[in-house]
Amino acid sequence: MPKDARELANFLALLIDDATSGDYDAEPQIRCIGMDCSGLIVPTIIEDTNEIYWVCTECKTNGVISNWVGTKWDNR
Repeated sequence: MPKDARELANFLALLIDDATSGDYDAEPQIRCIGMDCSGLIVPTIIEDTNEIYWVCTECKTNGVISNWVGTKWDNR
C-alpha cells in the first residue's frame, strides 16, 4: 500500500477508535493531517446515520466516515 494511503487509513482508524471510546468529554488528541496545521481533530458520531463527522479545531479540515460500524476499531 502506498505511504499516503497507509497514513490516511491509520488516521481514519484512529478517528473511529477515538469516537467510539465512550470518553466523550476527553480533550482532542489526534493531530490534523493538514499541511502545516497544528490543530486537533474532534470526531462526533451522528447517531441518525451512524456516520462519524470530524473537524480540525484550527484549519477546519473535515470529513465524514461511514460504514465503520462493526469494524475492529468500533469500541461500542
